[in-house]
Amino acid sequence: MLRQQDVGHRIVVRRIVGIREGRPLFSDALGELVELSETHITLVTAGGPLRVPVGEVHRAKRVPPARRPTAVAVVDLESASDEAWPAPVRGRLGDWRLRSAAGWTGRANSALPIGDPDRPLPAALDAVQRWYADLGQPALVNTPLPLAAPVGAELDARGWTARPPVLVQTVPLTTLTAPPPVSTPDATAPERTDPPPTADLPPVALAAGPTDDWLAIAADRKGGLPEAARHVLTAVDRIRFAELRVDGRLLAVGRGTVTGGGRWLGVSLLEVLPEARRRGYAAAVVRALAGWAAAEGATRAFLQVEQRNVGAVALYHRLGFTTHHTYLTRVAP
Repeated sequence: MLRQQDVGHRIVVRRIVGIREGRPLFSDALGELVELSETHITLVTAGGPLRVPVGEVHRAKRVPPARRPTAVAVVDLESASDEAWPAPVRGRLGDWRLRSAAGWTGRANSALPIGDPDRPLPAALDAVQRWYADLGQPALVNTPLPLAAPVGAELDARGWTARPPVLVQTVPLTTLTAPPPVSTPDATAPERTDPPPTADLPPVALAAGPTDDWLAIAADRKGGLPEAARHVLTAVDRIRFAELRVDGRLLAVGRGTVTGGGRWLGVSLLEVLPEARRRGYAAAVVRALAGWAAAEGATRAFLQVEQRNVGAVALYHRLGFTTHHTYLTRVAP
């Protein structure tokens, strides 16, 4: 059967749809798992969302993606992501990247093992631990999968633990900039998910720098904003901070960057205040950032989301995002 680690991945479900002559009738469904609860499995198929009661599930399992990304594609996307979330303190270990931002967020305080570390793998990981020890920080390693599977195996042998899996998702910008559909919310969607946007949404303002109330929402979400965090948030050449206000009150924010040689829009810190959710505001912010990035010459968008955040995963799926690859943040014992 399925586990929470399978959310965001492609699955096949065989379900019981009836009984004939005392024997069960089965139907198979293939799609991306967006919610797994004690009572239901929700997946998005080619025909739309499908919510299956657990009692009707005969068999369910994860299946390989329709097409696995190449190592070159994973390195390209991870490099663009690294540029979009720049740690103020950096080092190199061959091609590997070492990053520190005073402990603010895992991405900005972890080694990124892509490419050749210019030494045997055990020696490379020893050097990573020394680098972080010299900074007085715990050693973290982000392992994009399946690219960094050998690194993960070595970390397993050393007793490193793993934080919850993160989905790296992508979509063509043409999908985000197309006119949004006008429809009613999906009653089967998880509670936190926004419905498709409508034509009556407030405008989204884009600025080259964050306002104080934008930073306040980010600080509340991330548990504060030390000076290193401000560097991570702003030290990108092409960047926009999105705001959606109603009667002057800031209700939704987002951050967009163009990196990776100008190809990639990176969407991050997308947040809607709890009392303003399910109004299409998150989708409106993403579409506004996509329009800006397209004008800058970008062609694709990416974001990173914990696979256990089923509401966000479902929202991004409706916007057209699909999982490119996953990563684990590994923590030294």
